[in-house]
Amino acid sequence: MPIETVAQENQPIGIKAITPWRVQSVDVMPGYCLSVTCNDGTTGVVDMSHLIASEQAGIFAALQDKSLFNQVRVELGALTWPNGADLDPEWMHEEIGKNKTWCIPG
Repeated sequence: MPIETVAQENQPIGIKAITPWRVQSVDVMPGYCLSVTCNDGTTGVVDMSHLIASEQAGIFAALQDKSLFNQVRVELGALTWPNGADLDPEWMHEEIGKNKTWCIPG
């Protein structure tokens, strides 16, 4: 993984990982969808509606509660929720890079 040294005035030198698939920002959209921007500028929509409604949703079933779904955040470059659910950012980056929309199957 390439690294970049980041120096700031009056700050110690830090190391920042440069990985194109890391999520930079996320916005909640209607219908259990998320608008995502990655570090390399890749953007797209993640449609979680089929996964959340699936009988095999597991930890994602709790995200049917819109108040919980809306608490999505970016943590270490991945989309996460307070209940411990998260999405693989590398897989997401690959899918939205190809199709601009990733409909996660249920």
